[in-house]
Amino acid sequence: MRLMLLDTASLYFRAYFGLPDSLRSPAGEPVNAVRGLLDMIAFLVTEHRPDRLVACWDDDWRPAFRVAAIPSYKQHRVLEERADGPDVEEMPDDLRAQVPVVVEVLSALGIARVGAPGHEADDVIGTLVARELAARTGSGSLPGAATGTPPSPAGGAAHLQVAVVTGDRDLFQLVDDAAGVGVLYPARGIRDPDVVDQARLAEKYGVPTGTAYAEMAVLRGDPSDGLPGVAGIGEKTAAKLLATFGTLDRVLAAAAAGEPGVTPSQRTKIAAAADYLAVAPGVVQVAADAPVGDVDDALPRAPRDPDALAGLVDRWGIGSSVQRVTTALAGR
Repeated sequence: MRLMLLDTASLYFRAYFGLPDSLRSPAGEPVNAVRGLLDMIAFLVTEHRPDRLVACWDDDWRPAFRVAAIPSYKQHRVLEERADGPDVEEMPDDLRAQVPVVVEVLSALGIARVGAPGHEADDVIGTLVARELAARTGSGSLPGAATGTPPSPAGGAAHLQVAVVTGDRDLFQLVDDAAGVGVLYPARGIRDPDVVDQARLAEKYGVPTGTAYAEMAVLRGDPSDGLPGVAGIGEKTAAKLLATFGTLDRVLAAAAAGEPGVTPSQRTKIAAAADYLAVAPGVVQVAADAPVGDVDDALPRAPRDPDALAGLVDRWGIGSSVQRVTTALAGR
């Protein structure tokens, strides 16, 4: 595997809620999210042996350009609105306190951590995927639009050139078998993830490509992100409409023209959601051009700053997890 991209926040949230809060530092502070994330990284490096890895970061978890288009975007997760920077996201205090520790440990290890001003980690991932494909093919566009691509070869994630590791289905839009881009989705845990390729999208969601998944998500909506979708159009109906007409634009044109394949009820619902549908694709689609600088994404074989790492191990009592990561890095 050439490149692994971590949706870091989704993973440390998963670690926090998946591990007991009895995991504490010598001073009694919680470290379950830190230890869980490090253990995930150790397993991923050992199991999949990426040459390069980036911990992608939410510099802005609720970007202004998405909120301007759909004000309800992630509104229910806002703890404090700020005019001078990103809004403060609601999260447990015990988790919030661990995020700076994650930053320090990744830095001491030498694992690239990359964000982009005014953008989410999803956009960083989309941009790095687009850059990777441009370097290989000369095309800077995002994957996901391939059609008629044969199913991925057997062997789970072994065939992937780029693996996105996330607990967020939004990034399924990047799946592209021909480009070798897939998602490791830890529905059952990081050790037994769903390997999401085009065959999995077709089997699970009834859509053939990553682009079709994103367009289905526009119609369906996503309450967890405050996206209303088209009222009365669920996942199965959205997938069926896309299967019939091919693209969201063609679905909307067919509905407007009263073509067969769109019921009168569906036409009414789509017409009522016209304002939403005019802006939602730009909210759902991840950016391919976020302001990401040059990235040194090579995985180190030894910690970048052993002294700083040793201090963090002593301060936070995370020696066993750090040891697993350093062993994984050295053993590649």
